[in-house]
Amino acid sequence: MIHRLRLAFGLLLVVLASLFMLPLQCLCLYFDWKLRRYLPRVWHRLVCWVFGLHIRVHGAPDRRRPLMLASNHSSWLDILVLSAVADVAFIAKIEVRGWPIFGHFARLQKTVFVVREQKRKTGEQVNEIAERMAGGEIVVLFPEGTTSDGNRLLEVKSSLFGAAAAALPGTPEGVVHIQPVAVAYTGIHGMPMGRYHRPVATWPGDIEMMPSLRGVLACGAIDVDVWFGETVDYTADSNRKQVAALVTERIRTMLSDLLLGRPRA
Repeated sequence: MIHRLRLAFGLLLVVLASLFMLPLQCLCLYFDWKLRRYLPRVWHRLVCWVFGLHIRVHGAPDRRRPLMLASNHSSWLDILVLSAVADVAFIAKIEVRGWPIFGHFARLQKTVFVVREQKRKTGEQVNEIAERMAGGEIVVLFPEGTTSDGNRLLEVKSSLFGAAAAALPGTPEGVVHIQPVAVAYTGIHGMPMGRYHRPVATWPGDIEMMPSLRGVLACGAIDVDVWFGETVDYTADSNRKQVAALVTERIRTMLSDLLLGRPRA
């Protein structure tokens, strides 16, 4: 009963906050005010509290710009978590744009939607990502291209790391910083989650959104660890595939350490 009352109160707060913040965000987008970069973090922190997400942060986003965060991806919750700890914009597949509710919020956060199947649009999309980074925004890339079961890192697609190369001409020092990030769902009601309970938080395969959302709300207490790793510098002399391989290995190592309860930062 107490959990239901807290949830109802929390959802009411989200509705009230949204009624104020969403029109303000629309104005920020229309006039391209810098506030549009920072406002989503306030909203996402509130939503994470309502959902019972307890976030532990290890390390911090690199202060240097341009900055791309490359993270593993196991749940729609990753969006909420990363948006709650940093002022970020995301790179997402075009299908996300049409999702009910979440697609609308993604547009309000000025997500870059990519169409991987249409190669003629790849250059435009990469250029947009490069311009956003060159303008000082932190862009989040999920290089797996899909969600995993949260227990491992899937095969990484290196193509969108090309945005780092495209951003180089607009950088004063000729370098783009790519920081590996690991997001791990590690606990439930204060107890280690393990493989058996991790599906409560993760969203692999063809599971529909609403059942996953109901499961998270019913749980009401999930521990999340976010680890910002050592940055890799991308320069004109860098090889895209080699950089992608190095970033991938660091994400995989950090994710494994978090799931085993041994973060080093």
